[in-house]
Order: sequence, then C-alpha cells, then structure tokens
Amino acid sequence: MLEDSRAPADRAPSGATPGWMNSLTVKVMAAYLAGVVLTVATLVLVFDGVARWRGTRYFDEDISEFAEELAEKLVFDADGTPIGLNARVRQYDWMYVRLKDDLAYRLLDASGRVVLASPESDAFWAASGPGARRLKQGNFSFTYAGQSMRGATEVVRHDGRAWYFQQAGSARLFELFDVEFAMLFMSKGMGLFALTLLLVFGVCAYLTLRRVLQPLHEVSASAAAISPRSVHGRLQIDRVPTEIVPLVESFNRALDRLERGYRVQQEFLATAAHELKTPLALIRAQVELMASGKGPDMLLQDVEHMTRQVQQLLLLAEASEAQNYVFAPTDVVAAAHEAVDYLTRMSTARGVDLDVVVGAADRADASDPASAPGGAVMWDADRGALFTLLKNLLENAIQHAPAGSLVSVEIEGDRLSVRDRGPGVSPHQLSRMFARFWRGAHRRDHGAGLGLAICQEIAEAHGWTLSAQPEDPGLRMVVAKA
Repeated sequence: MLEDSRAPADRAPSGATPGWMNSLTVKVMAAYLAGVVLTVATLVLVFDGVARWRGTRYFDEDISEFAEELAEKLVFDADGTPIGLNARVRQYDWMYVRLKDDLAYRLLDASGRVVLASPESDAFWAASGPGARRLKQGNFSFTYAGQSMRGATEVVRHDGRAWYFQQAGSARLFELFDVEFAMLFMSKGMGLFALTLLLVFGVCAYLTLRRVLQPLHEVSASAAAISPRSVHGRLQIDRVPTEIVPLVESFNRALDRLERGYRVQQEFLATAAHELKTPLALIRAQVELMASGKGPDMLLQDVEHMTRQVQQLLLLAEASEAQNYVFAPTDVVAAAHEAVDYLTRMSTARGVDLDVVVGAADRADASDPASAPGGAVMWDADRGALFTLLKNLLENAIQHAPAGSLVSVEIEGDRLSVRDRGPGVSPHQLSRMFARFWRGAHRRDHGAGLGLAICQEIAEAHGWTLSAQPEDPGLRMVVAKA
C-alpha cells in the first residue's frame, strides 16, 4: 500500500517556508517599514547635500539678507541721527562679543565715518581694508585671523540722508548655521516625521490591509464550502480587490467546467443505465425462452447489440479525456483510405459504394502547407482518433444511404467531409444529431446512438469543428480546422 504523501494539516513540510513569512500582511508591512527607513535616509542625505551646497553657493546672499534685516532695525532720534538698533536686537549683543572674530556690524555716514558698531569689533573692521570703505550697496570680502570673511553693505535712507549699514561674518560661522544647526533641527524633524509615519500610517496600513483581505477570507470560506453536492456554487467578486478578480473569475470558470463535466457524467451514467436495461431485460426473456428450447438466435443478436453499446461507451469515455491523445503530423488521405478499407465489407453488404476524393491534391500549389507531394494532406492529429472519427462518420452515412448510392470522403487542405445520398435530416433535427444516444429516423441498424457524439468529442479535442450540412440529396458531415 502506498503511503499518503500529503503533509498533516498541523505540520509544515520539511524545508517549507513558515506560514507567517508567506503572509501578505507581513510582506506589505515589511515593505512599508523598509520604505519609511529608505525615505527618511534619502531625505537626510538630500537635505545634507543641499545644505552643504547652499552654504558655499549662497554665502553672499545670506550675508546680504542678514545686513538688510538688521538695517531695518535701526532707531533714529528726532534729528534723524541713528542712535542704535532696537532693543530686541541689542539683547543679542553678547553674541557679537562671544563671536567677535566671526561676526560684526557697523554703520557709516556719507563721509565714511563710523557712527555705530557692534561691541569689540574695532580689530575686526580694521582688517576689512579699503573694499569695505566703498560706500555703495553690494558685497565685499577680506581675511581676518586666518579666516575668510564676507560682508555686505546695505544703503539706508532716512530724512533725505544716506547711511551705510555693513554686516560681515566668517564662512565657518555661516556654514555652522546653514549645515550643523540645520542638520540638528532636521534630524529632530526627521525623527518626528518617521515616528508619525510609523505610528499613524502604520495603523492606517494595518487597518486597510485587514479591510482589503476580509473579502479574500470570505472567498476562501466560500471555496472551502464547495463540494460535489454543491458544485453549482460560485465565488462572489463584489468586494474582492480588483487585482484578485481575475484569479477568482478563473476559479469560477474552472468550476463551470467541473460542473459541466459532472453534469454530463451524471447524465451519461443515467442514460447508459437506461440503454443497457432494455437489452438486459431482453436477454433475460431470451434465456427464459431458451429454457423451453426457443430463441437462441435472438439471444445472440441481443448480446451482440449490448456488446456494441459497451464498446461505444468505452470509446466515448476515452474520447472525452484529453490525455488520451498523442498529436503528430498525420496523413488525412491515408487515414481515409484505411477507414474505407475497414468498412468495405459493411458497405458491400448494404450495396453502397465508397470513394475518397482529394480535391486539394488536384488544385493545391506548392505553397500550401496542408498539402504534400503525392496527394497527401497533413494534419496535426492523433492517428487513432482520426481513424475512429472517419470510421464513425462513414458508418453513419452507410446506415442512411440507399442501396446503389455513393458515400464519398472529400478532402481539401484544412477541410474534410463525408457525404451520403440518403433521405437526409429535417432542419429541426440538425441540432440534435450530436446528442448522445440520438438515433435518426431512417437508421437501419440498432446502434447505441453514440457514434456522432464520439466524433464531436474527438473534433473538440483537436480544436476542429464538426457540423452537418443538408445536401440535395443526402447530408454532408464537415470537419474543419479552426
């Protein structure tokens, strides 16, 4: 006895990935966390690069803006003479004392005389040189205590007089303000941003995932409830995420095929049981007659009929399974001749002539891929199934053809047909011809009514179409490649 290879439900197979690692929620939350970390790191790097680049690129603009802002804070007396900066700015005089080698300001009159200056800035301004003495708005530079200094002059007009406010500072000081302090505040801001992102958006992401995955849990429960007793059930896609809808629809289509196959099987079994019940009843009656010494010939006839029914049932079951087919390039003309030879005795007994007409071979050119030299017509097919299809079509035609008439197999490239010259079929019966166990009104044997159903299964397995076309006289059964 073979051991059950399925792993227990409560134990993962050896080497399998733990279930929580395959969780969509875990993967999305991990991706979200990685995104937060990468976003914060990228912002830090970008901000740091921009701040350092800005510290060197916009030094002159910074010092000019600083000078302009302080110039607006000048306080004048009643005579229009500047007496200092306002009280709000003066409270920061300690900063100029502490940073006397890096930061200073002063106010000049129109003659270049110093009117106001930051505390302890004499040495600082003494090193500024003649460039700082130019009484015009703009930037200037100089070196003091081994440090590069940049300054700006801002013109202040008050009561018709011009005053020149100058602000200067070292490059290292402004780099400290632009980069170090900026990085300090940025790091705090990024930390707060990351914490907010993790908490607020993390909770939102988790709740959203729960809401999004809830329909999937419902669909999973619905799928688990489907059984052979409820194959009509289908999964609902009303609340399923759009990305999952194709998967659910594919599953529903698979259920459609499963239900169709299940229904066909049930119908087939019921019909087969009904069809076999009658011959069995007849055989029983014949056996009872034989007990009284009557009817051995009729018993053999019933057994033969029942044997044919069983053989047709087996053929139909085999034709319904796609895995039973082996496709290969097959000569349709050779298969047709083989079927004709096989049925020669039957056609002779019925007084019917058989013929194979290769129309494509007479008119085909060398560019036709379906035709080959010597009248061969090659199709990609299962040789045994093709033979069965042709044999059943010919048998059906022979059964309906009148004595002295012709049944022909006509082959043209991607199309073959079997035509008889019999009474034909009424239009309302054309759609019923391929139904299982259907028998024509003019049939002269006691067949099971499965021949054309088998042909239909074979055609569908090959991707061909099988149809019936009325002729005058007779009927044409057409097999065409898609």
